[in-house]
Amino acid sequence: MTSSSDRSPAVDVLSTRTYEIRTYGCQMNVHDSERLAGLLEDAGYVRAPGGSDGEADVVVFNTCAVRENADNKLYGNLGHLAPKKASRPGMQIAVGGCLAQKDRDTIVERAPWVDVVFGTHNIGKLPVLLERARVQEEAQVEIAESLEAFPSTLPTRRESAYAAWVSISVGCNNTCTFCIVPALRGKEKDRRPGDILAEIEALVAEGVSEVTLLGQNVNAYGSDIGDREAFSKLLRACGKIDGLERVRFTSPHPRDFTDDVIAAMAETPNVMPQLHMPLQSGSDPVLKAMRRSYRQERFLGIIEKVRAAIPHAAISTDIIVGFPGETEEDFQQTLHVVREARFAQAFTFQYSKRPGTPAAEMEGQIPKKVVQERYERLVALQEEISWEENKKQVGRTLELMVAEGEGRKDDTTHRLSGRAPDSRLVHFTKPDQEVRPGDVVTVEVTYAAPHHLLAEGPVLDVRRTRAGDAWEKRTAEKAAKPAGVLLGLPKVGVPEPLPAVSGGCAVD
Repeated sequence: MTSSSDRSPAVDVLSTRTYEIRTYGCQMNVHDSERLAGLLEDAGYVRAPGGSDGEADVVVFNTCAVRENADNKLYGNLGHLAPKKASRPGMQIAVGGCLAQKDRDTIVERAPWVDVVFGTHNIGKLPVLLERARVQEEAQVEIAESLEAFPSTLPTRRESAYAAWVSISVGCNNTCTFCIVPALRGKEKDRRPGDILAEIEALVAEGVSEVTLLGQNVNAYGSDIGDREAFSKLLRACGKIDGLERVRFTSPHPRDFTDDVIAAMAETPNVMPQLHMPLQSGSDPVLKAMRRSYRQERFLGIIEKVRAAIPHAAISTDIIVGFPGETEEDFQQTLHVVREARFAQAFTFQYSKRPGTPAAEMEGQIPKKVVQERYERLVALQEEISWEENKKQVGRTLELMVAEGEGRKDDTTHRLSGRAPDSRLVHFTKPDQEVRPGDVVTVEVTYAAPHHLLAEGPVLDVRRTRAGDAWEKRTAEKAAKPAGVLLGLPKVGVPEPLPAVSGGCAVD
């Protein structure tokens, strides 16, 4: 533990305290941060004003451990806050997430001004640990070795009124040599189907019309409860929930992607024609070295079956370039799969050592210059394919769920933005009548770019929804609150397939 001399003196706990959460990494961390916000607000905290830059009374870092420089980034940010904390009595700093689970006591050794360190399994303890650190005036480090509560069972502060994450499992049973997540998140543990469906029904009752089922290996759901078809059954059960318009899921693993899941996707109307299927490499020798349990033929076979059952499906992927031992021939096999699969989008990563993973110690580490050159070739190929696939959308009539904050230029272009059923981002002409996030509009696509579509003609139809009502109600409630509580978490809105900055957790 750290001496009280490294802590700020206690302050009047009756005054309203503000908080800020900084989230790094995958969707699981974003989901966890929604729960952390809910826990803090349940304990009486309010959000700090937007752009506060460390001026909150409590700053929480929800960390990721999958990047080589993840710890440097954390300690740099902590160092930036040290003088602010020294000058502000009562300010507290907490560090959670995968890096906290990994480094534990090292954090308070390197940054003795940190008040709380908590892990991936006990996020529900944050308010208690903050209070204990305040009263005892010493750092609290508490890392649970197994899950104490599913994130979805904790209080939440969702940023979106119309779309929500729903955790169906945590942990991962795979042993990919480039990934440290199983060591930090633990073995897979599944929620009971009834609990998942009850949560979804409660969300729909609040106005949510889209949910994304979330797990480190989402389609392995059922392995913990002994039912190999549990995931397809869950998808079909979601189709029976009245008012639930869109269902998505992320991220699946090719090993566990079975025909019954494809059938459930095709036959359940509210399961969207979108699939994120991580490839990682198109080379069989590299896949073996990665300890991926499928090979090129199996992967392309899945893509072929999905396209046969769901012709308009948009398929995205993750690819790692420059894995140890990768030859030019191996890389050519990756390019071959990209050409054959014709992904709508690919999240491409240059291999970097993940501390604590077997791959970090492998022979045949590829020189940076070679990795960079291969990466650029891959990106150029995928850009070409993405554009070609998007051009096929021109002339199609699509129903879009209007999104909040997804079109960075909407204000200057007088457009709005929305997500198509396959999750493609479409910017459309703003209609004369009011359109709210969560409402549904019908448009005709007139132009395609590699990463978005345009519908430049008039909106063909506007359907006001309960989700739009929920957004309107929440917006009115926010406006009625005093200034100083509107800082948002990283946008979750209508969840994008995967954030490009992710890796590890989301790269399955």
